[in-house]
Amino acid sequence: MPFQIGNKLTLTIHDIAFGGEGVGRTDDFVVFVPFVIVGETVEAEITEVKKNFARAKLLCVITPSPERVEPPCQYFTRCGGCQYQHMDYATQLQMKQKQIADLFERVGKISRDVVAPVLPCPSPYGYRNRIMIRSQWNGPAKKLEIGFIRADRPFVEDIEECKIAEPALNEQIKHVRAHPPHKGGIKVVLRVQPENWEVPPDSFFQNNFFLLPKLVETVREFLQASGAKHLVDLYCGVGFFGIETADVVESFVGVEYDKLAIAAARKNAVSHNIQNGEFIAAKVEEALPELLKKFSPEKTAVILDPPRKGCWPETLELLRQTRPAQVIYVSCHPATMARDLNILCTDSVFELVRVQPLDMFPQTQHVECVADLRRRN
Repeated sequence: MPFQIGNKLTLTIHDIAFGGEGVGRTDDFVVFVPFVIVGETVEAEITEVKKNFARAKLLCVITPSPERVEPPCQYFTRCGGCQYQHMDYATQLQMKQKQIADLFERVGKISRDVVAPVLPCPSPYGYRNRIMIRSQWNGPAKKLEIGFIRADRPFVEDIEECKIAEPALNEQIKHVRAHPPHKGGIKVVLRVQPENWEVPPDSFFQNNFFLLPKLVETVREFLQASGAKHLVDLYCGVGFFGIETADVVESFVGVEYDKLAIAAARKNAVSHNIQNGEFIAAKVEEALPELLKKFSPEKTAVILDPPRKGCWPETLELLRQTRPAQVIYVSCHPATMARDLNILCTDSVFELVRVQPLDMFPQTQHVECVADLRRRN
């Protein structure tokens, strides 16, 4: 091994890996360092050594990038919630676009040319409408820590505010701190309810209201361009995409395993005066075969908005066999998305027309993507 834990070294940063760590090299050995920018020269200390790479903590920036800014959050680098507050926002967007294109090219064997520039968030701070606060007893300090998991180890960083959370959530944080959990290990979910939408406490809803209109606009644009008459909305949650695009199609069906979410989706359809759709409480892989028999494939579009782990292989194979006219894939995890897109496009069953990234998570490593796939004739 060329290095040992505790070794200090000087590195020039050549790239930022997906996940936020900077990539430096010394004698062709890769060293990952967080909170840096491409082009910077830094001093770092080795914290972990593997066969083909090492990780290090940043000690100081010797030659700073012109894109480096002062992070507004006092907890940045200790709290694990944000990775990019040290970069100006334009640099974050350019970097995320490159990361997605690199990832799609490597994992999905997908041309980087289909990846569009990242759509920016109108509010790079104060945007999150849902956060999870954790509690942990600090024995040596004899106090209860209330906050987020640290960036460097699995302990809780005690925080009084979150710069990327909506102001209403910071007021809720004050309330939690004033009325703390009775012991460590308890998680508290804080949320701002979306207007005109019913969302059960544990059901999913997009966590950025500021960029949500652009997300809907992107999905609508893709759906309209295909000319599909019917829509199957998989992993539909409380019915958001089906309801928001109901006027583009003749009929739609939403599928979701969460029964409380489906009950809310039905209420949301009534409150939004949507009458051309229905919602089914079922596992996607169980409901999909009958749904794809119900509609003619050449007139049907499918929206996939799966969990971070991506789609079940059975679901992807069924889509390859039935070949609907369009698949619109929405994901906050580009790696599993690239994997699934590669499967869908194998043997030229589908063609990936465009990937539109949206920065639903400024200051963090995460990014939302919407992919437009069309059936090949």
